[in-house]
Amino acid sequence: MSAENKKTKFKSKSRRERVSRIIIYVFLTLLCLIWMIPFFYLIFQAFRGESKSMVTYVFPKEWSLNNFKILFNDTNFLSWYKNTLIIALFNAVLQTVIVLSVAYALSRMRFKGRKLLMNFMLILGMFPGFLSMIATYFILKLIGLTSENAVPGLILIYAASSGMGYYIAKGFFDTIPKSLDEAARIDGASRSRVFFRIIMPMAKPIIIYTIMMAFIAPWGDFMYASLISFGHEEAYNVAVGLYKWLDKEHINNYFTVFCAGGLFVSVPVTVLFMALQRYYVEGVTGGAVKG
Repeated sequence: MSAENKKTKFKSKSRRERVSRIIIYVFLTLLCLIWMIPFFYLIFQAFRGESKSMVTYVFPKEWSLNNFKILFNDTNFLSWYKNTLIIALFNAVLQTVIVLSVAYALSRMRFKGRKLLMNFMLILGMFPGFLSMIATYFILKLIGLTSENAVPGLILIYAASSGMGYYIAKGFFDTIPKSLDEAARIDGASRSRVFFRIIMPMAKPIIIYTIMMAFIAPWGDFMYASLISFGHEEAYNVAVGLYKWLDKEHINNYFTVFCAGGLFVSVPVTVLFMALQRYYVEGVTGGAVKG
């Protein structure tokens, strides 16, 4: 093949690749815009001032901050937000400690029943958590962790079974050479010292990933939160509290306030995710190995 033919073939291939990239970018842009439509709708309705009920149009005829004033001054939203923040912070700490400890133990230690334990947790994790909701509710009710004490009850629920979510963290620990542990053990370091002084500094992506997942989960939980806090409005989290405004009795007076609350709730979580997105991706890809 002559040099001229090679050059022509290369140009043709480059042109096809450019066209393919353009098509892909256009498709992804359209997909992103479609995905953002509900968020833009939430913003427009949150700042709508002419009516508080649902309307058939999207763009407000009158812009106002009145919905946010009602949200903070005339509702229990701040109490719900505080409850959710407390649950999220405690859950982030407890779940991170439990998940990383279980994952490290299953990754590094070899003990009798290890495989059986891993298979048992894997099978048990396939069953939806809401199957145990009624039993869990009555157990918490017996020890006084429902209704007005729903916040510690929810913290206990979220942290209790968190060890079964060890899969990604274990996969990440499997990528760290075991020779580091062995060298430290030869030098006299204990298991805990190896874990905290050697492994943890190298596991920053999976630590941040675990913290993020543990922190974000309570913000969107509705089923357990609504059951455990049933009948006590001040113990609601933001998901349960905002959902109550969509009832037939409230939606005509609180729909725009609901949108304002949804916008206020989504912004911190979105900012957190965007700021730590790089570590999130590293944690997922690093943990996606055969354990």
